[in-house]
Amino acid sequence: MPVDSPVCFDGQVARLASGLNWFGGYELFAVQNGRRTAAWMLPIDRFDEALERLSSEQAERAQLLRQRIEAPRAPIQAGERVLRFDQPIVTSILNVTPDSFSDGGSNYGDPAAAAATGVAQAEAGAGLIDLGGESTRPGSTTVWEGDEIARIVPVIEKLKPTGVAISVDTRKAAVMEAALAAGAHIVNDVAALLYDERALEVVVKAGCPVILMHSPDPKTGGHREERHLEVLAEVYDWLEARVAAVEAAGVARENILVDPGIGFGKTLQDNLRLINGLTLFHGLGCAMMLGVSRKRLIGALSNEASADERLGGSVMLAVKGAEMGAQLLRVHDVAETAQAIRVWRGLRDTAMLPPGLGI
Repeated sequence: MPVDSPVCFDGQVARLASGLNWFGGYELFAVQNGRRTAAWMLPIDRFDEALERLSSEQAERAQLLRQRIEAPRAPIQAGERVLRFDQPIVTSILNVTPDSFSDGGSNYGDPAAAAATGVAQAEAGAGLIDLGGESTRPGSTTVWEGDEIARIVPVIEKLKPTGVAISVDTRKAAVMEAALAAGAHIVNDVAALLYDERALEVVVKAGCPVILMHSPDPKTGGHREERHLEVLAEVYDWLEARVAAVEAAGVARENILVDPGIGFGKTLQDNLRLINGLTLFHGLGCAMMLGVSRKRLIGALSNEASADERLGGSVMLAVKGAEMGAQLLRVHDVAETAQAIRVWRGLRDTAMLPPGLGI
């Protein structure tokens, strides 16, 4: 139940993850045998009353989820920069692969040019550069870790003196180690540290933030589409288990981020349901990344538009992510997305003014 602002709604609304979004109630739903069997809308001001009708265990769980949903997300130190999650951060995709579906390998084989692209993305509004040396598109070939390291480390070394925040998009422990040693700050793993048996150990030892993405089959890339009866609950439960496991291994919860994995092993309907239900994932108490830029679902909804013809859909979904409280928006088109988010921010700021007052 989103609302524009808390103005005039004292006690009736709450702030979503200490960001720029407010809401007036919760949706509660029950799932049995993979299907949603019931759903209720619960206004904020009736939450405590509803707890009285639950068992002590259920009430404790509900209180925990409420606390996580409303709690601020701790900032992340990324070298000289601090990433604060009180508003969406545009995260730019910088691929240095010969088979990137989005840029056709334009940054492959030239570390200086790739680093210059990263700096330009930062100047255009990116708060984080997500660097990848292996394509994870459907049908892509697994890259030997030595080649992946050779692709990304020279770029990181050239980006490091600029002070930009850098995440490394990889599934492999050796690549994580090399990237972090070269100056990367965050590990972004589409396999949620399940592809390489050493990956979790590397992240724990480094003490760095990590982004855990949902993938139905982390060992193979998880692109085979499967039917999900209640995809929101399934992905939530999977991510909750991974967050718990990674936290138990020694990674502080404030250093764990989540990604619902749009496009990985999910049907078009699944992907759309996940995007519509993104606010559910705030119950994990972690900052969230949303990666929907130029993905196939946009083409499926726009007469099979090719990857380079999906700008409008990509920007629309990024704004939708901002409205649902996603803290990191992973995109190809930085300038256009950053402009859209600035306008969205202007709308949010104006909504905070008392009615009848101008800026």
